[in-house]
Amino acid sequence: MKKHRLRIRGPAGAIETVVEEPAGEPHGLALVAHPHPLHGGSLDNKVAWTLARAALACGLIAIRPNFRGVGESEGDFDHGVGETEDLLAVARASEARFGPLPWTLLGFSFGAYVQQRVARSLHAQRLVMVGPAVSLYAFEPTQVPATIIHGDQDEVIPFAAARDYAEAHAIRLIAVEGCGHFFHGRLRELQDHVERLCRP
Repeated sequence: MKKHRLRIRGPAGAIETVVEEPAGEPHGLALVAHPHPLHGGSLDNKVAWTLARAALACGLIAIRPNFRGVGESEGDFDHGVGETEDLLAVARASEARFGPLPWTLLGFSFGAYVQQRVARSLHAQRLVMVGPAVSLYAFEPTQVPATIIHGDQDEVIPFAAARDYAEAHAIRLIAVEGCGHFFHGRLRELQDHVERLCRP
Protein backbone atom coordinates (compact mmCIF):
# COMPACT_ATOMS: atom_id res chain seq x y z
CA MET A 1 0.00 0.00 0.00
CA LYS A 2 1.24 3.48 -0.89
CA LYS A 3 0.42 6.39 1.40
CA HIS A 4 0.81 10.08 0.55
CA ARG A 5 0.10 13.21 2.59
CA LEU A 6 -0.76 16.01 0.17
CA ARG A 7 -1.70 19.69 0.28
CA ILE A 8 -4.37 20.15 -2.37
CA ARG A 9 -5.37 23.64 -3.48
CA GLY A 10 -8.94 24.49 -2.46
CA PRO A 11 -11.14 27.59 -2.48
CA ALA A 12 -10.02 28.62 1.03
CA GLY A 13 -6.38 27.56 0.67
CA ALA A 14 -4.50 24.29 1.10
CA ILE A 15 -6.45 21.13 2.00
CA GLU A 16 -4.42 18.58 3.94
CA THR A 17 -5.24 15.18 2.46
CA VAL A 18 -4.08 11.63 3.11
CA VAL A 19 -4.24 9.39 0.04
CA GLU A 20 -3.78 5.63 0.39
CA GLU A 21 -3.53 3.32 -2.61
CA PRO A 22 -4.47 -0.36 -2.36
CA ALA A 23 -2.24 -3.18 -3.49
CA GLY A 24 -2.89 -4.02 -7.12
CA GLU A 25 -4.95 -2.18 -9.70
CA PRO A 26 -7.52 0.13 -8.04
CA HIS A 27 -11.22 -0.35 -8.86
CA GLY A 28 -12.26 3.18 -7.93
CA LEU A 29 -11.85 6.21 -5.70
CA ALA A 30 -13.28 6.58 -2.19
CA LEU A 31 -13.70 10.04 -0.65
CA VAL A 32 -13.91 9.91 3.16
CA ALA A 33 -15.41 12.78 5.19
CA HIS A 34 -14.69 13.07 8.92
CA PRO A 35 -17.04 14.31 11.70
CA HIS A 36 -17.61 17.86 12.93
CA PRO A 37 -14.39 19.92 12.95
CA LEU A 38 -15.45 22.03 15.94
CA HIS A 39 -15.93 18.89 18.05
CA GLY A 40 -12.56 17.29 17.43
CA GLY A 41 -13.28 15.74 14.03
CA SER A 42 -10.28 15.17 11.77
CA LEU A 43 -9.01 12.75 9.14
CA ASP A 44 -7.51 10.73 12.02
CA ASN A 45 -10.95 10.10 13.56
CA LYS A 46 -11.27 6.36 14.21
CA VAL A 47 -14.50 5.99 12.20
CA ALA A 48 -13.06 7.91 9.23
CA TRP A 49 -9.94 5.73 9.49
CA THR A 50 -12.13 2.61 9.52
CA LEU A 51 -14.01 3.79 6.43
CA ALA A 52 -10.67 4.21 4.67
CA ARG A 53 -9.62 0.68 5.71
CA ALA A 54 -12.85 -0.71 4.24
CA ALA A 55 -12.27 1.18 0.99
CA LEU A 56 -8.72 -0.14 0.67
CA ALA A 57 -9.89 -3.70 1.35
CA CYS A 58 -12.28 -3.29 -1.60
CA GLY A 59 -9.52 -2.12 -3.94
CA LEU A 60 -10.43 1.57 -3.78
CA ILE A 61 -8.01 4.48 -3.42
CA ALA A 62 -8.90 6.00 -0.02
CA ILE A 63 -8.80 9.82 0.05
CA ARG A 64 -9.19 11.47 3.50
CA PRO A 65 -9.03 15.27 3.59
CA ASN A 66 -9.10 17.46 6.67
CA PHE A 67 -11.94 19.97 6.50
CA ARG A 68 -10.97 23.65 6.43
CA GLY A 69 -9.47 24.85 9.70
CA VAL A 70 -8.43 21.33 10.78
CA GLY A 71 -4.78 20.24 10.96
CA GLU A 72 -2.89 21.81 8.08
CA SER A 73 -6.03 22.66 6.09
CA GLU A 74 -6.46 26.41 5.69
CA GLY A 75 -9.67 28.40 6.09
CA ASP A 76 -12.44 28.48 8.70
CA PHE A 77 -15.44 26.29 9.48
CA ASP A 78 -18.28 27.04 7.02
CA HIS A 79 -21.25 24.96 8.23
CA GLY A 80 -20.95 22.43 5.40
CA VAL A 81 -21.03 24.88 2.47
CA GLY A 82 -17.31 25.57 2.07
CA GLU A 83 -16.57 22.02 3.18
CA THR A 84 -18.57 20.76 0.20
CA GLU A 85 -16.55 22.98 -2.14
CA ASP A 86 -13.34 21.66 -0.57
CA LEU A 87 -14.30 18.02 -1.12
CA LEU A 88 -15.20 18.76 -4.73
CA ALA A 89 -11.78 20.39 -5.18
CA VAL A 90 -10.12 17.29 -3.70
CA ALA A 91 -12.18 15.10 -6.04
CA ARG A 92 -11.11 17.09 -9.09
CA ALA A 93 -7.46 16.91 -8.06
CA SER A 94 -7.78 13.16 -7.46
CA GLU A 95 -9.32 12.60 -10.88
CA ALA A 96 -6.45 14.54 -12.44
CA ARG A 97 -3.97 12.32 -10.60
CA PHE A 98 -5.62 8.89 -10.97
CA GLY A 99 -7.96 9.23 -13.95
CA PRO A 100 -11.75 8.92 -14.22
CA LEU A 101 -12.33 6.01 -11.82
CA PRO A 102 -15.80 5.55 -10.27
CA TRP A 103 -16.44 7.33 -6.96
CA THR A 104 -17.64 6.01 -3.61
CA LEU A 105 -18.61 8.66 -1.03
CA LEU A 106 -18.19 7.76 2.65
CA GLY A 107 -19.04 10.12 5.50
CA PHE A 108 -19.47 10.01 9.27
CA SER A 109 -21.88 12.27 11.20
CA PHE A 110 -21.31 15.87 9.94
CA GLY A 111 -19.18 14.30 7.19
CA ALA A 112 -22.27 12.43 5.96
CA TYR A 113 -24.10 15.75 5.68
CA VAL A 114 -21.28 17.14 3.56
CA GLN A 115 -21.16 14.03 1.39
CA GLN A 116 -24.87 14.13 0.52
CA ARG A 117 -24.23 17.71 -0.63
CA VAL A 118 -21.17 16.56 -2.63
CA ALA A 119 -23.32 13.89 -4.31
CA ARG A 120 -25.38 16.63 -5.98
CA SER A 121 -22.34 17.67 -8.04
CA LEU A 122 -20.10 14.59 -8.18
CA HIS A 123 -21.34 11.53 -10.03
CA ALA A 124 -20.79 8.58 -7.69
CA GLN A 125 -21.60 4.88 -7.65
CA ARG A 126 -22.69 4.94 -4.03
CA LEU A 127 -23.01 7.02 -0.89
CA VAL A 128 -22.53 5.45 2.55
CA MET A 129 -23.56 7.63 5.48
CA VAL A 130 -22.49 6.46 8.94
CA GLY A 131 -24.36 8.00 11.87
CA PRO A 132 -25.56 10.87 9.64
CA ALA A 133 -26.35 14.06 11.56
CA VAL A 134 -29.92 14.20 10.25
CA SER A 135 -31.27 15.78 13.45
CA LEU A 136 -28.78 18.67 13.25
CA TYR A 137 -28.64 19.51 9.54
CA ALA A 138 -31.11 19.75 6.66
CA PHE A 139 -30.40 16.59 4.68
CA GLU A 140 -32.01 16.39 1.26
CA PRO A 141 -33.00 13.39 -0.88
CA THR A 142 -29.85 11.63 -2.05
CA GLN A 143 -28.77 11.90 -5.69
CA VAL A 144 -26.99 8.52 -5.82
CA PRO A 145 -27.71 5.03 -4.43
CA ALA A 146 -27.32 5.47 -0.67
CA THR A 147 -27.08 3.43 2.51
CA ILE A 148 -27.20 4.58 6.14
CA ILE A 149 -25.38 2.65 8.89
CA HIS A 150 -26.61 3.80 12.31
CA GLY A 151 -26.31 2.54 15.85
CA ASP A 152 -29.72 1.88 17.39
CA GLN A 153 -28.42 3.29 20.70
CA ASP A 154 -26.93 6.46 19.16
CA GLU A 155 -26.74 9.08 21.92
CA VAL A 156 -25.94 12.01 19.58
CA ILE A 157 -28.20 11.49 16.56
CA PRO A 158 -31.37 9.59 17.57
CA PHE A 159 -31.86 6.37 15.66
CA ALA A 160 -35.49 7.37 15.06
CA ALA A 161 -34.33 10.47 13.17
CA ALA A 162 -32.14 8.36 10.87
CA ARG A 163 -34.96 5.85 10.39
CA ASP A 164 -37.46 8.58 9.50
CA TYR A 165 -35.07 10.16 6.99
CA ALA A 166 -34.30 6.76 5.44
CA GLU A 167 -37.98 5.86 5.14
CA ALA A 168 -38.92 9.26 3.69
CA HIS A 169 -36.36 8.93 0.89
CA ALA A 170 -36.27 5.14 0.33
CA ILE A 171 -32.70 4.84 1.60
CA ARG A 172 -31.43 1.49 2.84
CA LEU A 173 -30.83 1.54 6.62
CA ILE A 174 -28.52 -0.88 8.42
CA ALA A 175 -29.18 -0.78 12.17
CA VAL A 176 -26.23 -1.78 14.37
CA GLU A 177 -27.76 -3.27 17.48
CA GLY A 178 -26.65 -1.92 20.85
CA CYS A 179 -24.25 0.55 19.23
CA GLY A 180 -23.72 4.25 20.03
CA HIS A 181 -22.72 7.13 17.80
CA PHE A 182 -18.95 6.60 17.92
CA PHE A 183 -19.00 2.82 17.31
CA HIS A 184 -16.92 2.13 20.44
CA GLY A 185 -15.85 -1.49 20.26
CA ARG A 186 -17.75 -2.00 17.00
CA LEU A 187 -15.32 -0.71 14.38
CA ARG A 188 -14.59 -4.14 12.94
CA GLU A 189 -18.32 -4.72 12.51
CA LEU A 190 -18.67 -1.31 10.86
CA GLN A 191 -15.81 -2.10 8.50
CA ASP A 192 -17.45 -5.40 7.53
CA HIS A 193 -20.72 -3.63 6.69
CA VAL A 194 -18.93 -1.06 4.52
CA GLU A 195 -16.86 -3.69 2.76
CA ARG A 196 -20.01 -5.62 1.82
CA LEU A 197 -21.45 -2.42 0.34
CA CYS A 198 -18.29 -1.44 -1.58
CA ARG A 199 -17.01 -4.70 -3.04
CA PRO A 200 -16.84 -4.60 -6.85
